[in-house]
Amino acid sequence: MARLAAVLPLLLLAACATGPVTSIVTTAEKGVEERIPATLEKPQGDGPFPAIVMMHDCSGLGPTSSGGPGRWARVLVEHGYVVLLPDSFSSRGFPGGVCTDASPARANVGPRQRARDAYAALAALSSLPFVDGSHVGLMGGSHGGATVLVAMLARAAPEEKQHRFAAAVALYPACATAGGRLIGDPQGVYRALAPLLILVGEADDWTPAEPCRRLGEAAQRAGYPVAIKIYPGAYHAFDSDSPPRYVAARVNANSPTGRGATTGGNPAAWADSIREVLAFFDRNLAANR
Repeated sequence: MARLAAVLPLLLLAACATGPVTSIVTTAEKGVEERIPATLEKPQGDGPFPAIVMMHDCSGLGPTSSGGPGRWARVLVEHGYVVLLPDSFSSRGFPGGVCTDASPARANVGPRQRARDAYAALAALSSLPFVDGSHVGLMGGSHGGATVLVAMLARAAPEEKQHRFAAAVALYPACATAGGRLIGDPQGVYRALAPLLILVGEADDWTPAEPCRRLGEAAQRAGYPVAIKIYPGAYHAFDSDSPPRYVAARVNANSPTGRGATTGGNPAAWADSIREVLAFFDRNLAANR
């Protein structure tokens, strides 16, 4: 409680402005506490509002960010959600992200560590008087989408989960390990802690759609609330405002060379994904607003 008490004044101060930067206290792998930056956005009014923890992609939230988390935050805030965006990279030595950084140190900001960040953000949000702490969702794309999968998996969820996410959206996540095994339990079943929606592009050459399709189908057969939608012709980052382009330097476990991936927007997929995400979160987080 003392840890949350220290976070609360920062978040309350941040809530008075648009797009402010504050911080949250999270834990490292061995339980060591550390403070990381976070950005809080909220609608006008006193609430209480449902809320979303938004996990950024491999480009981070610095000057080289893809801009995707910010675009989604604007959509969600306009729709009546509080959004908190933790920055898992800048204070840990990766201000420019890890999209092209293949060093072993990138494991220090991998999805398992970032899942801890997500739960720390959830705890901080749940303490705010203008947030409905029982209706907080999780969302992320790419590296952030993989973080969502780790955080929402029953077997792998961090110990910090004294608060639970009520629903989650993973945009174009890596649904399989580098060795090709589906994310899930030893039987290959993704046991979701809460309703989960996966949106991925059919043409994605960075985090391919097929493992996600198999993950979703296996979860559904086992009775877990996992839904998936695959967008025809869409690449990785179909929610981008930039046209598709191939960048040879990107670290890509699904490439024969280990490098190179295509990202770029698809207007039809972007428009549909907005409808899908808002409808999904409204069903699971805001039905009684």
